[in-house]
Amino acid sequence: MDEMEKESIQKKLYKVLSEHFILPDNLNFSTYLCRNKNNMGFKLYASPLQGFTDFRFRNAFHQYFGGIDTFYAPYIRLDGKLVVKASYERDILPENNTTPELIPQVITNDADEFLFVAKYIQQFGYKELNWNLGCPYPMVTKRGMGSGLISDPDKIDHILNRAHSETNIIVSMKMRMGYENSDEILNALPVLDKYPLRNIAIHARIGKQLYKGGVDLDAFQKCIDNTKHTLYYNGDITSVAEFKSRQERFPSIDNWMIGRGLIVDPFLPGMIKNNTYDYPENRWEIFSQFHDTIYEQYDAALSGPVPIKMKMQGFWGYFSQSFSNPQKTFKKIKKANNAIHYKQAVREILKGEQ
Repeated sequence: MDEMEKESIQKKLYKVLSEHFILPDNLNFSTYLCRNKNNMGFKLYASPLQGFTDFRFRNAFHQYFGGIDTFYAPYIRLDGKLVVKASYERDILPENNTTPELIPQVITNDADEFLFVAKYIQQFGYKELNWNLGCPYPMVTKRGMGSGLISDPDKIDHILNRAHSETNIIVSMKMRMGYENSDEILNALPVLDKYPLRNIAIHARIGKQLYKGGVDLDAFQKCIDNTKHTLYYNGDITSVAEFKSRQERFPSIDNWMIGRGLIVDPFLPGMIKNNTYDYPENRWEIFSQFHDTIYEQYDAALSGPVPIKMKMQGFWGYFSQSFSNPQKTFKKIKKANNAIHYKQAVREILKGEQ
């Protein structure tokens, strides 16, 4: 095949791709492939949100939307007693999970608790345990857990040492930059580099911010520059454009974690994977089916009208943000005082979008 024939084929391929995906103008197809070979291999991870991303949500999400390679389960917390609550166990039981990969998570500042949970999850076939040093909420951080533990490298070192010397569990981390300031993680990274961690997922905020203010991209770059470990980026990936912006900012990163943005817009991971800004034509039909699936499952699992009302209000606090009128949408949901009114409100909201 001569060069003219190659160029002709490249142009045809580029034309076909450009009809479905967003490609740069006037770009040779082979050049496009070279520039994007790393992007084509990136992976997306679902960051856990306590109270939201349990197995019911995860399974339904995977069924209707896809795009996520690995889900992380909300954390297991022991609170000083070496007993795992039944709700935590239900969430990670293999028979309850239909997603491609699930990784359990623990939140603790105690080595015995860490070891107990590590051995506990291994009985279900899990080989990896994610350690949460990212939770920003005061009820956690004031007890020296979550992002409140990042400022204590000695304790981190002690727990990781015992985890690696007394178990064969693979350890991964989910962290913030610190609690008070982003220097905290820089002081912790030399300790982490002593251990064969699978990865470190970093939310580019400090704990004290909660979810307010912007992410600190410069601080994340410092983490890249100061560790030997594979880093996952997490923080404010809420649109395809935002994702592309992060890719350009951090070309060495090919693992990306999505948290709240995944609940706000469940189509987002799939759109990122397909490199498109366009929603499917039956967007609201798919969302309706997804909604009805999780509603029916939570309604069956929860006792009485108040818990299901509060559960779905929590979800709609996120869902509504991707609707054309978020405030009006959420107001309709909050005004629904019983199941009949709730279902009617949902129908009206979706009909309005269609």
